[in-house]
Amino acid sequence: MKKWSQQAWEAALPIYDKILELPFIKELMDGTLPIEKFNFYICQDAIYLADYGKSLTGIITKLSKPDHIESFIGFAAEGIAVEKALHESYIKNINIEGLTPSPSCLLYTSYHLKTLAVDPIEVALAAVLPCFWVYQEVGKYIVKNHTSKNNRYQAWIDTYGSEEFEIGVRRAVQICDEIADTCTEAQREAMTKAYVICTKMEWMFWESAYRMEQWSI
Repeated sequence: MKKWSQQAWEAALPIYDKILELPFIKELMDGTLPIEKFNFYICQDAIYLADYGKSLTGIITKLSKPDHIESFIGFAAEGIAVEKALHESYIKNINIEGLTPSPSCLLYTSYHLKTLAVDPIEVALAAVLPCFWVYQEVGKYIVKNHTSKNNRYQAWIDTYGSEEFEIGVRRAVQICDEIADTCTEAQREAMTKAYVICTKMEWMFWESAYRMEQWSI
């Protein structure tokens, strides 16, 4: 039988392919993305990470295996610290407490927090996985295909395309597979559904950043 992660990736693959086609990704890759669009994205990502960290911390309290707990403590502390430092390198002196999450950002973080509050641990794990895995795969794709030698977004590319980031992603995938192996088929299907939904939200997040999405009222 296929590993759950392979089934989930295949289920969400059409969405991932559409992510690679987004103008945001294409222009980030060649360095032509307008800086105001990138700054909007970075600000929204900073808002997103604040709540994503809460989701990771909540997951830690529901895990039972010590090695799983240790890994997620690392994800919640070290991983988010690296991303926050990356944000600060691009947008200095911006207080995210005064910023409003875009509709897409709020939808995404609310879904994570919802799964943590009302769904089983395996579903909460599947919901947070795209933020690890999709980002890493997009980062690898950009590293492989970008052509600009003086890309203003090189630091972002280097972070998400790095070997260190990939090691963390592999561990997150492994933990999801280990827990999925203990689940019923119905539980695995619920995991896949959450994974696919959050991959769609990854698409929405980048697409909305390119539009610099605002509340209409």
